[in-house]
Amino acid sequence: MLKSSTLTYSIILFIAFVLLAIFVRYNPVNNFDINISRFVQQFHHPTLDKVMIGISAFGNVSIAFASMVITALLFFIFRYRREALFVMAISFTGLITFSLKRLFTRPRPTDEYVTIIESYKNHSFPSGHTLSYVVFFGFIIFLMQQLKTMPSYLRNFITVFAYFMFIVGPISRIYLGAHWFTDIVGGLLIGLIYLLQLNNFYKKGLKKEMEIEP
Repeated sequence: MLKSSTLTYSIILFIAFVLLAIFVRYNPVNNFDINISRFVQQFHHPTLDKVMIGISAFGNVSIAFASMVITALLFFIFRYRREALFVMAISFTGLITFSLKRLFTRPRPTDEYVTIIESYKNHSFPSGHTLSYVVFFGFIIFLMQQLKTMPSYLRNFITVFAYFMFIVGPISRIYLGAHWFTDIVGGLLIGLIYLLQLNNFYKKGLKKEMEIEP
């Protein structure tokens, strides 16, 4: 059963997503998104382009899945088997992304409004990359707070990297012209809902284990 706080936050996030989805449905192209894209893209530089493409690559389906599997395997090898299982549970975000994109069918940004550095053919809302970053790196940050048996220097390094990707990953999508800002917010909201459930079930299982131990 979900904690009351988790349920409350999830409902608030879901309502926010519904309101955003209604706005996007009737305003697929709007000045708000265009202005934010142009603001972010004013920092355009060939070197920064390459950096942003590299950061964005972590959200591509093949690389995201490979990262998830490798992370789960590492947890499993070092006897964090429960954590490995929860990391694999992140894979269901792909189905959520596919379903929502098919539901809203929002077009991607075009070169009429923004500079397209990296183009994609599928629909735009919500951002699947952002959803993936929020859940994967968000859960890694959460785990680093829980796994006190890991060396602190390693946990700190992983946490800093995960925070960096959590924040910069979504921004890279706007910079590359692959998404509108509202796509990013949509991915963030759905990602946070999924992350809350994941964290809640993890804590629930951890509590049961502690109750069983003599």
